[in-house]
Amino acid sequence: MDAGAEHEIVAVPPGRVTVSDRRTQRSWTVDVAPFWMAAVPVTQSLYAQVTGQRPSTSEGDRLPVEGVSWWDAVRFCNALSRREGLTPVYHLNGEVEAVHWNASADGYRLPTEAEWEHACRAGTTGPRHGQLDEIAWYQGNSNGQIHPVGVKEPNPWGLYDMLGNVWNWCWDVYDAEVYGTYRVLRGGGWADQHWSCRASVRRRSHPTFRIDDVGFRIARSPMSQT
Repeated sequence: MDAGAEHEIVAVPPGRVTVSDRRTQRSWTVDVAPFWMAAVPVTQSLYAQVTGQRPSTSEGDRLPVEGVSWWDAVRFCNALSRREGLTPVYHLNGEVEAVHWNASADGYRLPTEAEWEHACRAGTTGPRHGQLDEIAWYQGNSNGQIHPVGVKEPNPWGLYDMLGNVWNWCWDVYDAEVYGTYRVLRGGGWADQHWSCRASVRRRSHPTFRIDDVGFRIARSPMSQT
């Protein structure tokens, strides 16, 4: 993948996805509108350009940023939107840290969980969009470390590292009744075994936690591309 493509966004067509939770044995179907998603996770280089910070435990411009909380990710989305003259999507409520999504804004945001799974599957129906070693860095091939983005094969829609390397923060609350404000993580990471690197796997974490195998990628709603 070209080194200048870290900010490239890819058009994701509309579709329908069924999200399943192994813990509760529940599943629900979501109609996904067309949207745009970054071709790769946010890199350390892009994160530093926008925020002036390098929070990751491993250093490298082309490595995905990690060690960032969900709150860090939504703040980054707003900061990148402002830098590009777009309307920030998220309203942050001061010290309380409440966040509201302005659906009419044209800026950057986190994908919803359903958007993420739809984009990851890219029209495929199996647990993965290809052979795991060809598309993902995981416990079996990562040598215990994170890797530059865009090295493995992309999915059919041109999205790289949807599985493995770093988990991706999503917008959604995981299960408010049981876990409160915990947010959804998707995709698996470099330290995970193969069964965690599947399109359907859900994980959760508190929105303030910073973990060395958790990053994020950005999305935009279609009205922003005219």
